[in-house]
Amino acid sequence: MDTALKFSLPKWRLTRWLTHSGHDTPADIRSALIASLFGTLPIFAGGVINTLMIAGVVAWRRPEPLYLSWLAMEVLLAVVRVLILRSALRAAPRGGNTHTDIYILLALLWAFSVGYGVFVTFINGDWLAATLAGVSCGAMAGGICFRNYGAPRLVGAMIFLSLGPMCLGAAFTGEYVTAIVFIQIPFYLVSMSIASHRLNRILVSTMLAERDSERRASQDALTGLANRAGLQAALERVCTSARGQDSSAALLYMDMDDFKLINDTYGHAAGDQVLTTIAQRMRSMLRVDDVAARIGGDEFIVLVTGIDATAALRLGEHLLHDVSQPITLMDGTRVNVGLSIGISIVSGANRSPEAALHSADAALYRAKAQGGRCCAVAGVEEVEKIMPDGEPAVA
Repeated sequence: MDTALKFSLPKWRLTRWLTHSGHDTPADIRSALIASLFGTLPIFAGGVINTLMIAGVVAWRRPEPLYLSWLAMEVLLAVVRVLILRSALRAAPRGGNTHTDIYILLALLWAFSVGYGVFVTFINGDWLAATLAGVSCGAMAGGICFRNYGAPRLVGAMIFLSLGPMCLGAAFTGEYVTAIVFIQIPFYLVSMSIASHRLNRILVSTMLAERDSERRASQDALTGLANRAGLQAALERVCTSARGQDSSAALLYMDMDDFKLINDTYGHAAGDQVLTTIAQRMRSMLRVDDVAARIGGDEFIVLVTGIDATAALRLGEHLLHDVSQPITLMDGTRVNVGLSIGISIVSGANRSPEAALHSADAALYRAKAQGGRCCAVAGVEEVEKIMPDGEPAVA
């Protein structure tokens, strides 16, 4: 299932219970599990076509009210399910309502219709039709398990509705040998439910591992900020969004002016403490949706959306002032760290990651050329001076 598709979560108490995947399942994985219910379209199509064919053949062979009603039910459910699924797949890319509750309810009704077909063939004593319906029903149970692995409770409910009526129908046949289904069906129901729960747990564990791997691949191990790969992904998303509308974003490229002196004087442990402290201060000044990244050594980048050049310069000034406050090392020594910031606005000609980074880097170079400890905005000649020259790195 495409991760760009966002299906709405179920709202009804029943459907929430049926799709429950554990209290410790993160929200993003829960959403992915709901999305999986709309996937595996070949299995969906195979199930719909199969039950329509079986109901059609049985009704053609014996056009009686019970069989005709089964065929009518299958046709109606097939049409409505396809329409709801089509609507959901169209709404998901834009985050619209995908009618998940109705979709799940229709799946339950379809399972009931399959079970109804088996039941009416059994009570009529039509063993040829019963064989066709029973074999089809058993095949559908496997598809139910594999298609709805994201909701094991739903799997159990659908198998119960589709296979359960076979037990009820066997009780009306008058054939004692059919009593074996009272052993087979419960055993099959329990085994398939257990299998679906285990498959679900394996899936959730795999998704958690993948998410952790992706996080590690896009996160700086020392500071917890995004790394170069994480920044690149975020910047590409922002640039893509900026092309489709008039919104803008700002890229603040920061370099620490005195880090090498501190690192050489007090050692790498002190340098790491300075980097983590700077990262914490930086993160505390940003919004939840803003991205802060360490791209190597003492270089940081902040990506802020919905901001113009004036607001970006104001943010740069705050970063210069607050982030550059003295830092107390583990041995009690207080050190000062200066920052130089180059600012680029992601809009117009800068609506590509490469262009935005290049202009921010050029602005940073200009800030450094002015003596550091200041902000420079790409395309603006004036450099905003925040800290006086000559302030020592070690206090």
